[in-house]
Amino acid sequence: WAYTVGFTVLPHVGGFLGWFMNRKEIPVWYEKLKKPSWCPSRKIFPVAWTVLYTGMGYASYLIWNDLGGCSSKALVPLGLYGAQLALNWAWPPFFFGARNLKMALIDILCLDGLAIGTICSWSRINKIAALLMLPYLGWLAMATCLTIRIWKDNPEQK
Repeated sequence: WAYTVGFTVLPHVGGFLGWFMNRKEIPVWYEKLKKPSWCPSRKIFPVAWTVLYTGMGYASYLIWNDLGGCSSKALVPLGLYGAQLALNWAWPPFFFGARNLKMALIDILCLDGLAIGTICSWSRINKIAALLMLPYLGWLAMATCLTIRIWKDNPEQK
């Protein structure tokens, strides 16, 4: 059970740190940004990310387990996962911390590609793990569109 819990909790660590480091910027800066009418309420984000991080963390455990741990076969599937997770964790510091909407947009576009690559890689190993990543991919699609709109509607000050 220790591995199951460890893999499932891991994504939450970076998510929590990102929130903790940037929590003061949300009511001060984020609330003042021009956002589209379809932007989810601020209250939805922690609930959504808790569900998404739990699903993707457990999915990563399934892949790790199916490939026999940290074997050479696990290098690409778990490497893609680790890379997309790193970009996921990097987005809040770019967006909220640095207030760099362009860097946040570049980050999330790269994240999208790595998340798709992860799912494609995982689908050959464990269909359940790949399916557990689909809600995350859907949320990323919305978050990417939201990031694009916020970037376009809030030009950076010179």
